[in-house]
Amino acid sequence: MIRINLLAAERDKSKKKKAVTLGTTGQKLTLGCSLILVLAVLFIGWRYWAVSRDSSAIDAEIAAAQQETTRLHSVIQQVQQFEQQRARLQQRVVLIEQLRKGQTGPVHMLDQISRALPPMLWLTELKQATGTDVVIDGKCTTLTGLSEFVSNLEASGYFKRSIEIIDTKTEMAGTPPAEIIRFSIKATFQQPGEIKPPVAAKVGG
Repeated sequence: MIRINLLAAERDKSKKKKAVTLGTTGQKLTLGCSLILVLAVLFIGWRYWAVSRDSSAIDAEIAAAQQETTRLHSVIQQVQQFEQQRARLQQRVVLIEQLRKGQTGPVHMLDQISRALPPMLWLTELKQATGTDVVIDGKCTTLTGLSEFVSNLEASGYFKRSIEIIDTKTEMAGTPPAEIIRFSIKATFQQPGEIKPPVAAKVGG
């Protein structure tokens, strides 16, 4: 009987060892699953943090790019305004120069015409034809005086060559009656800077 009891005790011990062994394996499996789950949660958390950091960096770059775009747009607008102001100033300068030439042109023209008048020749009318062309009407006592007047105008440098004699008429006037030549000439006014030097003729050899 004692022997049988000892065998029974040994069987009970072996069962307890198996139970303990089985319990330890389950704990290991649970621990492994828990560890995997924790690692998965940590990986997901790290990945979320990395993505959030990258997203924040991209948002910051986009905001900086938008600020730079706004600044460059402002600079472009300032440059365009500057170009417009410069164009307006250039137009004003050109207009002022044109007005200055227009103001001094008639003064010089009248001055040169008065300087070119020979004795016994006087003017009756001065009118603008087209552009810089003027028609001068007057009277003189001799054709020589008219020729001298035309030569003086051409020599002044303020009229292009050649001055055209449009018409001449002879009439009697005064007491006692004397022969008077009525004339009309057409001349083109120019500034001295616009005069082109004559081209020298080539001598063939």
